[in-house]
Amino acid sequence: MENLKDQEKMNAHYSMSSVHRVIQVLRAFKGGDKQLSLTDIHKRTGIGISSLQRMLWTLVYEGFLVKEEDTKMYSLGLELFFLGRLVEQSDAFLSIAIPIMERLNEETSENVSISIIENGERKCLHNLPSRHELSALTFIGHTSPLYAGASAKALLAFQSDDYVRDYLDRIQFVPITDITVNSKEQLQQDLTQIRKKGYAITYGERVKGAMSICAPIMMDDVAFAVFTLTIPRAREEDYDIDELIKKVIGAAREIEARMKK
Repeated sequence: MENLKDQEKMNAHYSMSSVHRVIQVLRAFKGGDKQLSLTDIHKRTGIGISSLQRMLWTLVYEGFLVKEEDTKMYSLGLELFFLGRLVEQSDAFLSIAIPIMERLNEETSENVSISIIENGERKCLHNLPSRHELSALTFIGHTSPLYAGASAKALLAFQSDDYVRDYLDRIQFVPITDITVNSKEQLQQDLTQIRKKGYAITYGERVKGAMSICAPIMMDDVAFAVFTLTIPRAREEDYDIDELIKKVIGAAREIEARMKK
């Protein structure tokens, strides 16, 4: 049993080392040279020739590198270009979303954020902080489980039935606050209500003392992202909540419409 665990650790270490070296190979082209020889890449990465040759063969096979048979020189392949286009699409989405976020942030002076699903969790893609001294903090890149809070549950509610079913089958609830959802039955009820209403609103499920209103940004019948307004409950009475809900839903629909143009 101990030997098996040791072998698993060795395999994991080997895999991570291999990934690290592949990244080194790709970064060797950052110097501005469009083509590099085997020797050039060896000098820039320090990877042994035999290991490097195997990596280069794999990268060429997968389309990440191109090898000129006449000159034996390597250059970056089209697969990287296609991945870059995906990044551009993300940038294009934010170029549409940010002005709409800024407008609601200016109107309310409250925290406005955009979140997506990444690796089975909610991830904050962009955030405009509240202009008040007392605020509910959200940080770009922050992640949280899909069962806690308006952003997370709105993302989950508007995924495919298969995705939701798979998530519920493997979820293990860990409380974040004392009112975080802690059962599949309760989560399923919440998701059903969110789908019916078309938005999510929660009170302190992920951040104590915060209220969040969230609407999905739909693409191909699933939530590509969500638009969220977060307010400290201490200022809740300063607002017409129904009006805020309309503003959040309207912002999400406006982003959808602009993405289709």
